[in-house]
Order: sequence, then C-alpha cells, then structure tokens
Amino acid sequence: MALFPAFAEVSEDKVEDSSKELDWLNNKSFQAGNALSLHSRFLEKSIEKPNQREESVGKDITCSDGEERGEDDGPPKKKKKKSEKRRKKKKKHKKKSGRLSDSSGSDSETIYPSDLKREDEGIGQQSASLGTRFSWLDDVQLPTENPFCVNCKPDPANWTYKSLYRGDVARYRRKGSSCLGLDFRRQGVSWEDSETKKKKKKKVGVNGNAADRYFSVATRKLLRAAPPVPVVPATPESGDALNSTTFLPLGDAERHNTRHELDSRAQTSVNPLGVYDSSTSLWMQGKGPLLQDDVKQVTETEEKSEYVAGRTEEFNRRLREQPADTQLWIEFIRYQDELSAAAFGGGEEQQGSDLAERRKSSYRAILEKKLSIADRAVETNPTCVALQLERLRICQDLWEPSTLAKEWKKLVFLHPNSAPLWRKYLLFTQSYFSSFSVTKVNSVYGKCLSTLSAVRDGSMVSHPALPGIEEDMLDIFTQQCHFLRQSGHCEKAISLFQAMIDFSYFKPDSVKKLSTKQQVDFFETFWDSGEARVGEIGARGWKAWMTQQERGGWIQPPAEEEEEEEEEEDEEEVKDRSQPRGTVWLDVESSREAAHWLPWRPDKAKGQSEEDCEDPDRQVLFDDIGPSLICLTSPELQLRFLLSFLAFLGFPVDFVLSAAPYQPSMLLENLSLLTQGAELQGPLTSFNLLETGINPVGHMTTLQGTRKWLGLGKQGEKLLTNVFSMLQPFLPPPHRAVLSLSWMLYEKLKVLRCLRSGNKKRLRAQGKSSKRVAKRLLKEPDNRSSLVLWREYAHLEWVLGNLDEARKVFSTATAMGGTRGLSSPALCELCLLWSQLEVENSAKEPGGVADATTSPAVAVLTRLAEGTSSSSSSQTLTPVSILKARRSYDQALSSSLSSLDQKIQNHQLDGNAQDEPQEEKLRLRGLVGCYALFQYLTVSIQAANAVYSQARERMEDLHRSLTPERQLNHNEATSRPSRSVLSHHVSWLASDCEALAVQQAALLRYNNSVGVCPLATLRQMLTCSLSAWPCSAPLWSVYIQVENRCHSAGRARRFFHTVTRDNSSSVVPRLFAIVAEQHRKQLVDAAQRSCCSDEALPILPENGLSNRIRGLFEGATSTEMGAHCPLLWRMYIHFLVSEGKVDKARGIFYKALQNIPWVKGLYMDAVQLFPDHLQEFVDLMTEKELRLRLPLEELDILLED
Repeated sequence: MALFPAFAEVSEDKVEDSSKELDWLNNKSFQAGNALSLHSRFLEKSIEKPNQREESVGKDITCSDGEERGEDDGPPKKKKKKSEKRRKKKKKHKKKSGRLSDSSGSDSETIYPSDLKREDEGIGQQSASLGTRFSWLDDVQLPTENPFCVNCKPDPANWTYKSLYRGDVARYRRKGSSCLGLDFRRQGVSWEDSETKKKKKKKVGVNGNAADRYFSVATRKLLRAAPPVPVVPATPESGDALNSTTFLPLGDAERHNTRHELDSRAQTSVNPLGVYDSSTSLWMQGKGPLLQDDVKQVTETEEKSEYVAGRTEEFNRRLREQPADTQLWIEFIRYQDELSAAAFGGGEEQQGSDLAERRKSSYRAILEKKLSIADRAVETNPTCVALQLERLRICQDLWEPSTLAKEWKKLVFLHPNSAPLWRKYLLFTQSYFSSFSVTKVNSVYGKCLSTLSAVRDGSMVSHPALPGIEEDMLDIFTQQCHFLRQSGHCEKAISLFQAMIDFSYFKPDSVKKLSTKQQVDFFETFWDSGEARVGEIGARGWKAWMTQQERGGWIQPPAEEEEEEEEEEDEEEVKDRSQPRGTVWLDVESSREAAHWLPWRPDKAKGQSEEDCEDPDRQVLFDDIGPSLICLTSPELQLRFLLSFLAFLGFPVDFVLSAAPYQPSMLLENLSLLTQGAELQGPLTSFNLLETGINPVGHMTTLQGTRKWLGLGKQGEKLLTNVFSMLQPFLPPPHRAVLSLSWMLYEKLKVLRCLRSGNKKRLRAQGKSSKRVAKRLLKEPDNRSSLVLWREYAHLEWVLGNLDEARKVFSTATAMGGTRGLSSPALCELCLLWSQLEVENSAKEPGGVADATTSPAVAVLTRLAEGTSSSSSSQTLTPVSILKARRSYDQALSSSLSSLDQKIQNHQLDGNAQDEPQEEKLRLRGLVGCYALFQYLTVSIQAANAVYSQARERMEDLHRSLTPERQLNHNEATSRPSRSVLSHHVSWLASDCEALAVQQAALLRYNNSVGVCPLATLRQMLTCSLSAWPCSAPLWSVYIQVENRCHSAGRARRFFHTVTRDNSSSVVPRLFAIVAEQHRKQLVDAAQRSCCSDEALPILPENGLSNRIRGLFEGATSTEMGAHCPLLWRMYIHFLVSEGKVDKARGIFYKALQNIPWVKGLYMDAVQLFPDHLQEFVDLMTEKELRLRLPLEELDILLED
C-alpha cells in the first residue's frame, strides 16, 4: 500500500516491475475499509449541532460520576495508593483537555480519527469491567454480554463452619483474578506449593551464595524437616565468632565500659552533626549491623513456631484420617511433652528462676491438655487397654488417690482376663505411697491370681482366656514372692512356695478335674491340719495325707531326735553396746533376718503349740497364701516354677529354662551385678558363674553390708535336701539333671565366695563340705554319665587348688564322652573349660608355653577334634595333627551353622521343648569357643576373632529373623505348644549369641593383658555386641574396664548416651554409665590428692563430674523402669552422702519412697546414713506394715541388759 493514500489508485493502475518500486514508501498496515468508515463517521460528527455536542458532553460527565459511585458502592475496597494514582490521572486528563479547549478559542472542537478508534476500544473495556464489580442493571447504559458480577473476595464462613474444612481445600495458585470458570486465554493453574517456592527463594538469596553452610538457618531447617526430631534444638551462637577469633572472649565490667567510651568517641568523630542513623554510622566505622543477633533470634523463634505448628497439624490430619490408630494417639499424647520442652527450651541463661516458675505453672496445664486428648482417644477407641492405661498414667498427678484407685478397679473389672493390665495395676498399688500397705498389696495379688485362674478354668464365662495365661500367672506369682521378700515377709514367701509344690506335684487324683477354687478349698483342710509340709521332716505330701484320711488316718510316728537344733540360740545378739543405737538395731535386725526366714511351726514332740511362738509374724495363715495358688499343667511350667524357687533361695539357675522375671529392675538390690568380672584370677573363666544382682532370701541388710552366711545356712540347706528327696520320684530325668546342676553350681559359688574373702580356714572347711555334696550328686544313677556335672566337679577341684585331681576328673569325663568328639555340645563345653583353665595356669608360670605343640590346652583341643580321649595329653603333638584338627573344626562349624535354622524348624515341628538330647544340638557355644581358642593358640588372635565374628553374625541374623515371627505368633491365635516351643528356641539362640560375645570379649581382653595389641579391635567388638545385647552385664563390665584405661571420656559417654536413648526398657546400661563416671571421679580425686601431697585438702576442687553423675541419676530415675529400681535409688542416696550433701540425700530418700515404698533395704540404708532419725524410719515401716523384727522397745531392753 502506498504511503500516501490519495495516490493509492494511481499506483495500483501502473503495471511496472515490482523490484523497481520503492518498498519504504508502502504502508502495509493501512487498510482502505477502515479509513472510509472513519471518514464517514467524521463527517457525521462535524454536521451535528453544538447543543447536541454539549448534551453529549454532559452525559459523559454524568456517566463518569456514576462509575465513581458504582465503585464506591461495590464491596471490594481499594487501597489508598491506587485511588490516589487514579485521582492524579484524572487531574492530568482534565488539565490536558483544558489546554486544548483554551487553544482552540472557538465552540467547534477538532475530532481526530484516532480518538474515535480509542472510543471504540473504551466501550469494549467498559463492558468487560462491568463483570468485575457490583453495579445496578438500570445504571448500565450499554448492553453487556455477561450480565453478572464475579466476587473475588473469599468467604470466611467456609473457615468458620464445619461444612467445608480448610484442610480439605486443595492447595494451588490461580494465575488470574477470575474465580468462576477458567479463561484459558488469560488464566492458568499453578499446582506448585507456595511454601516450597518461598523456601527456594530464601535459600538462594542468602548473601548471594548458592550453597549454605552447615550452621545456616536454611540448612538447620532442612535437617530438622527431613527426619522429624522431637524437640527443635536451641539456637546456636553466631558462627562468625569461630572464624574471627580462636578463643572464647571473657567479658568484664571494665572492658565493657572502656569499649562503650571508645564507641561513643568513634560515633562522635564519624557522625559529628548527628544526621546519620545508627546502621549508617556503624557501617562507616567498619562494623556490622547492631541488631543482627536479634534478627537471627526472631528468625529462629519463627522457625520453631512453624515447625511445631507443622507437626501438630500433621498429627491432627493423621488422627482425623486414622482415628483407630491407638499407637498414633499415644504418640500425640507424649508429643505434648516435646511441645512444652520446645516452648521452654532456649533462653535458660536469661530467664533463670522465672523460667522454672513458668514451667511449674504450666505443668498442670500440659497435663490437662494431655488428659483431654486421652479422653477423646478413649472415646474413639473404648476397647483399647493401652489408651486407658495412658489416661490413668496422666491422671496420677491430677486426681485424688481415692478417685484414681476407683478408676483402676473399674478398668480391671472391665478387663479381668488381661494379664498385662493386672501387672500395671499391681505396680500401681505397690508403688503408690499414700495408699500403700503390705497387707493391701498382698490381697490384690491374691485377687489377681484367683481371677486369672477363674478365667483359665472357664468359670468366668464373660471373658475368654487369652493365649499364654499360665505363663503370665506364674510370672505374677514369682513377682508376689519377691515382693514379700523385699518387704521382709520371707516366711510368707517360703510358705507360698511350699504350698505351690504340694499343690502342683502332690495333688490327689480325685480333685484334679475340679476348678482351681474348689481345689484350693480342699487344700485348706490339709494346710490347717498341722501335717508336715514340703521340706519339713516327716512330710509325705497332700496326696498321701488325703488317701490316709479316707482310710481312717494314720498313727503319728515318734519324732526323731534333732541335734544342733538350738546351737545358735544362746549367742548374745548385742555384741557391742557402746555402738550407736542405729548401728545396734541394724546388726540385730539383719542377724534375725538371716536366722529366722523360715516359717515357725510348733514342734509336737516338744509339746509346743501356736501360743508358744515369740514372734506371731513368723506364723503364716492360709488366708495370706490361699488366693495365690494356681494350677500348672505343663511339665515345662512346673520346671520353671522349681527353678524360680531355687533362684529365690539364691541358687544359680539358667534363665533360659526358668525365664527371666517380668520386670528385673524391680528386683535389683545388690552391687554384685556391677562388680562382676573385675577379678583377674580367671580372666577367661570368671564369667562362667554370673551374678544376678538379686538378693537371696535371708540377706536383708544395707547396700554395702556383708553377708551373714555364705549360703542358706544349715536350716535352709536341710529344707532344700528334703524338698529334693521328695520331688525326685515325681520328676523326669532331664528335670532332675537341671536341679542337680543348679545345686552343684551353688556349692561352687560358696567356695568362690570363701576364696574371695581370703579366709583359708573357712575355705578348707567349705571345700570339704562342697566336695561331699558334689560326690553325693554324682553317685546318683542318673548323674553318673552327665558330662555337665563332671565338668562342674572338676572345676570345683581346680578352684580349690587340686590341679592334678581336677585333670584326672577331666580325663575321666572325656573318656566317658567316647568318640562323639565335636558332635557332642556337652563334651565341647567340658574341653573348652579345661583348655581355658590350662591357658590361665600357663600364663601364671614365669616362662609360659613357647611352642603350641607342647601346650596342654592345644593337646586337649586337638584330641577333641580327633575324637580320642584326652588322657594322653602329655604326649607331644605333631604339626600334622594340628592341621587335621583345624580342618575338622572348620568343617564342623560350617555344617553346624548352615543346618542351625533347619534344626530349629524340625525341633519346632516335633514340639518337644524339653527333649534334652535334641536341645543340646542347638548349643554351639562350646564348639565355637573351642575352635576360636584353638586358632588363638596355634595361629593368632585375628584368626580367633574371625571365628567368633563368623559364628555370631550367622546366629544373630537367624535370631533377628525369628524374633518378629515370634511376636507375630504371640499376637495371633495360634496353637500354644508351637508358640512356646519357638519362643524357647529363640531364647536358647539369644543366650548362645550373648555367651559367644562374652567369650570373645574375655579372650580379647586376655590377649591385651599378656601381649601388645591395639584396643581398637576389642572396643569395636564391644560396641557392636552391646548394641545388640544392651542388657548384658558381663559385656558392660569389660567395656568399662577397657574405657577406664583411656583418659578421654567423650567416646564412652557418646556410646552410653546412644544405647540408653535407644533402649528405654532396661536400666542396666544406665547403671553402668553411672558406675563408669564414678570410677572416673575416683581417679580424678586420687590424682588431685597426689598432686598436693604436702597440703591438706579437706575439700577437693570441683571438676564437674559430681554434677554429671547427679544428672545421670536424675535421668535414670525419671524413666519408667528406673523409677522402680531399688539399686538405683540406694546408689543415688549413698553417692550424695559421700559428697557431703546429707540434706539432699534425705530428700532423695523421701522421693524414693514415692516409687519403691515396699523395699525394706531402703529403710535400712536410711538408718545407716541418717541415724538420728531412727524413730521416724521405724514408724514409717510400722505404718506401711513392713516386717519389723526388732521393735525399738525391745532394743532399749537389750541395751539395758
């Protein structure tokens, strides 16, 4: 098109070459049709009259005013800045139009085509803008295509009412302003979350750096968000100080004043006129902004609040979606503690005592909040016992004791068949000080066992019996006996065991089909008849008595003469009257406890009656023990019961067969658990006889008190002999072998105690009596071929110093084992003990053994691999025989490990849990120990370590694979025999894994003591083993001995913290963590004293260890298991007294009473440490009905005499 439209036709008529035409003169955007239409409209406008033009102008003015009114009447309110901009634009437009009118100087106004085109576009925009605001339809001058209005303002009612929850609204951003419909030409949807964009922008914008440092805000937030941590960590100080200085600045008042003066002078020199603000003046001085730390603190506070709000929102969302998830409810309830810790975390240095006051004031509010959540959870899941237990735990600090007891009784009434619920209820009644009394708790135990017996028998039709109810009943029965022992009522506990033995093994056939309650009614007649009971002389049992009564009774035989009956009665109880009153009371009380723990029975031969008893509490009534009698049907449970009885008496037992107590922390009272393995006389064999930390019956004294007797005394051993003689005809041979082994270990334990005491005369006498008992046990027909008993007897001879006699016994036993060799676990364990003793003996010799072929231990192990007798062990071995033995060990170990899981499966299908020959095949500790020791003596310690690592890795993997299956079978309704058999095998496997770890640790420690070897191997092995078996006291003992040799305590503290954080179900790691810090404190105190030997140090300088130990005690006692551990509280009190903080120790004693009021040893410790308050403590014992054998009135009489 031509640039000049007037000559467009002329240019079109010319036909010339297009290349010769000037392209720059063409206006390609011009269209002839638009130009003609605009020209016609221009002519129409110019013909109109001036008055019509004025009316149209007035109409435009009114329309503009109407638009302004419509905007004012509409609901959306505009900001002030936008309105001001519009007013400025209108003013400019009016000024421009005014200038144009003035310049024209006439009524006629010039109209341009561009104005007409702009007017058309304005009409379209006006019609479009009408759909975005409110306006009356009558006020609209032009018709619109969309006669409706779109309101972009959100409706707050959607957030207020329950019709539409804000959490259900989809999260997205609309690109555009319309809400109804989607105009794809102008609008789009962004499905990205706005928070992620903010995070990304914030991360990129930090100082313009692409990557943030580890201490930056964004990095800490990212680390906190990935794995949700319970509490947001406190704000660390600025990391710039670490870069700028290499020391910690210590500020004082003078330095602060000097710096303030210098700053004021510098400010005056930089800003003399005072026109710069503070940030500018600081920048001119070369300093950073003044409020940077404050800004960081505000940012951290906002981060904490955002994180807490996010986790709370997540809990609420999950609970709304899964209201039946009971574990999630419990997590949410316990999360409130983390919320409170986050709210009060940080700022302790600034707040001080105000923060503590705020915590105390908000504690009840937090409990009420948790209670409201628990109520809502119980309302949603009314049948869940765990939620109801959590609710009662919260209410323990809110409700009155009477109300709380009613709620517990109501809960137990609703779920009488739940043994875990009964355990919680028993623990509550046993540990709630305000309502505690021994009689009341004993009656609750009887109510529990009688109710569970009724459920088991089917008498309680409303509730079915749950799987494993008999095992739970036996555990509760054992717990009741230990409760009576700890409270001083040993006579009632012994009577309970006597009654249960009669009730289980001597039950008449005529009453076996009756219910438990009816059987107990029949048994009461026998108990009150005055007939001799189990363990007493002349006892025949319930069955024989009832049979004879049906025949008309029997004639009482003449009583046998008893010698040595009253030989200790004439001894004077008070040996030294010059001692303090509290010390005399402790001595007499503990001596009476050791002498009179058996129940008193009238001797009819001497004409005694019940009125002749000087202490009525020594007599036991049937009402105290009758409700607690239970029926045990399976032989396995009956054996567990007998082993529990032996453990109660202080006998060493195998806890795989007897099953460990339900809550072993409640029974820990003895320091022997924490000090075992410390002697170096037997570094390889010192862990063969482990201490349990549980006081036997008759040993009631202070924490650091000595034993009155080595064992049970003459009366106790006579009782046990009578019990064994009565039970022997009724027990199967494997059970008799287990009991005989326990007795042999008991005799060896007494000899070891004599050896530690250093009394040679006493050791000689005890050795003779123990050897006599051991020979009597070996003469029994069933025990003559028992390699286990022969092994223990040979060890007893070795401990007594009879090495030649012990070697003869070992040789005889190996010859008795025949050619079974490595296929016999019992023979492997016997040869392992023999070789370990030979290695320890050779280490004591000056030269030792230089050649492996001449070592007696290598000879024993080689003969075992060859399958020949070890009687010819004095002969020198050849290298070929050693190589053959190594190959035999390797093949035997590989085949045993590969077939271990198959053996367990086959044995599980057989269902014979107590088949002793089959059970022995699962024990690999002897084979692995022999092979490792053989490799150590012939190759190196690395080879032995490799053997242990290979076996432990395979067995621990198998144990981990079986453990979840065992838990699954426990919850499912599978058959009880298969479940118990699998659980039994898993226990055997776990015991073997732990025993192998102890063997490996002992061997590595022995190698470090006799040679030069880095501790890294031993330390790594111990950390791996303790992570897998955190309750193993022998492993912890070795670990403490290893770490105490290093002056750096950080590694051990970190490891203790990791283990105690991940294992809250046991108190053993926490106890050893405290012992490790106490050992370290003793070393530091000794070093401080040695540095100042010439000066007196009445008070040692504080080194921080005391506060750390107190913190460990507080942390341990705040846990559920630690709060009910007597050993932990008693150690805490003794530690505070040793530090000279007697008042605080008394406060801890009363705090301990709130958790363990039944432990008599705690009161005896208080009498020893605070002798001035003897009357107060005795009154407390009398009020709570603990056994008091020496009243203070009788003590005064004894002191006067």
